[in-house]
Amino acid sequence: MEMSNLHDKGSLMNYNIGVGSSLIKLMEMDPKYRTIAYFSMEIGVESDIPTYAGGLGILAGDVLKSSADLGVPIVGITLLYKHGYFKQRIDENGRQVEEPYQWNPEEKLTLLPNEVNVEIEGRPVHVRVWVYEIVGQSGYIVPIYFLDTDYDKNTPEDRTFSWYLYGGDLRYRLCQEMILGIGGLRILRDLGYNNINTFHLNEGHAGFLALELLREQGYVDFAKIKEQVVFTSHTPVPAGHDYFPFELIEKTMSPVFVDYLKQMMPNGGVSMVDFGLKYSRFINAVSKKHREVSKKLYNTESIDYITNGVHSASWTSSNIQKLFDEHMPGWRNDPSRLVMAMKLKDDELWKEHQANKMFLFSKILERTGVELDAEILTIGFARRAVAYKRADLLFKDINRLIDICSGKVQLIFSGKAHPSDEEGKAMIQRVINFSKELSGKIPVIFLENYDMELAGLLTAGVDVWLNTPLRPREASGTSGMKCAHNGVLNLSILDGWWVEGWIEDVTGWAIGPEPTEVELTHYDESKDAEALYKTLEEKVIPLYYQHRDRWISMMKNSIALNASYFNTHRVVREYCERAYKVYQKYY
Repeated sequence: MEMSNLHDKGSLMNYNIGVGSSLIKLMEMDPKYRTIAYFSMEIGVESDIPTYAGGLGILAGDVLKSSADLGVPIVGITLLYKHGYFKQRIDENGRQVEEPYQWNPEEKLTLLPNEVNVEIEGRPVHVRVWVYEIVGQSGYIVPIYFLDTDYDKNTPEDRTFSWYLYGGDLRYRLCQEMILGIGGLRILRDLGYNNINTFHLNEGHAGFLALELLREQGYVDFAKIKEQVVFTSHTPVPAGHDYFPFELIEKTMSPVFVDYLKQMMPNGGVSMVDFGLKYSRFINAVSKKHREVSKKLYNTESIDYITNGVHSASWTSSNIQKLFDEHMPGWRNDPSRLVMAMKLKDDELWKEHQANKMFLFSKILERTGVELDAEILTIGFARRAVAYKRADLLFKDINRLIDICSGKVQLIFSGKAHPSDEEGKAMIQRVINFSKELSGKIPVIFLENYDMELAGLLTAGVDVWLNTPLRPREASGTSGMKCAHNGVLNLSILDGWWVEGWIEDVTGWAIGPEPTEVELTHYDESKDAEALYKTLEEKVIPLYYQHRDRWISMMKNSIALNASYFNTHRVVREYCERAYKVYQKYY
């Protein structure tokens, strides 16, 4: 039976109750049966919908995809960015250049007739909405609503509020977050979502929805607001936390909202993280280690943790998917079945891995003109280019690196720095300069414009995934989880998710000591570099070239022990059980 579109006029009345359908399926489509709203500044669902910058947005998209697969009564809310994040180009000096990302929302989204207003600086800013529908494994639909101010009812300046993700100044960010939190809740009500009892803040950007909840309920009960909100914190790094002084808030928000906001946050300004911590019934970090760090950072014991995951079907390469289908049927909607990966045949798994590697190399040849050797151990590093992630740690001792890796290793890097992050841009430039210095000794490739498509190629096509953050700044990390689904091994600092997923010489390898830090203190980075070189020289390289059977066994361990657990089906089930108050019948 063909499912009607959730937003077709009259779709509920016209829904075809045919053989095999049920009243439950009809009810699922009605907004009044949705009880959870998931708010995120960025949501990544497709590479060609550039409304994401990195892991936060991809995680949000993966959570909503798993929710659709599992039939969870949820909707997503975010902003529509007409110019995306940015398109990255590297100039002849190795410097990042940001270019606008041109895309047409009409090709991917559907514009709805609904519209609301948000008062900003004393004037109404009009907000319309587009929808993208995720269709789950069983046909269940999870809609994502994209808020948009770029149309002719608004002033030229107000139209820009839905142009750039993480662009502009502090005022621009404040206006965007008012539109997301206040406008997002008003759009939900206008669409008929009146029975939402859980508002999930994926980071603090949408925290102002608490003000709108307070307004709806007559500005009476702050405790009642708290009982409706769930808050997930994703970073212990202060630069990732928005703070708005009341001087700016007073110029931007309505006087009534300002008065109540001062009662709610009486300390001279609004930290959106503190707002989330204070007015949420359930608060979680995104890994066990991140919870320890967050407790210390925020001086509170009321933080739980739900370790992140990835959407298994989205991040497993097509040929590995076929292998799983043959040997572990049902894994797409129950990724825990991947625990049976130990029964995969060595030659079949290696053949498919090499196919992924060759496909990646063909794309690299097409983009750069550089031909890589599929028989050479290939290490990948790709993520947001920020200083604490240390993309250049591998080059700490260039002569040592040459001694260990020349003729045995090839390296692939990718990642974007925020346009205003000069340290991140400088790090990219250093990596590119090292690639020139190592020419003829160790192939080093930097791929421009890291996005979802390139992430899929890299996390399936390299042999080893390298991660070298400063401890304990990595809240979770998800790229290594994508690798695990494809049998790619992790070589990582013990931080974030890897503390939980790591079993030495079984699922991958650790760099440096087991973590004891819970504060953002600095330490001797040369020790991490030395540990990295030693592990490469004594473990990774010999195993790859001399003990292929043990290498493939580790690949299977990575799938069986890591992919079976670090997936968003498990994450969503945990949220349902512990945060959403949603019962088993939905999943």
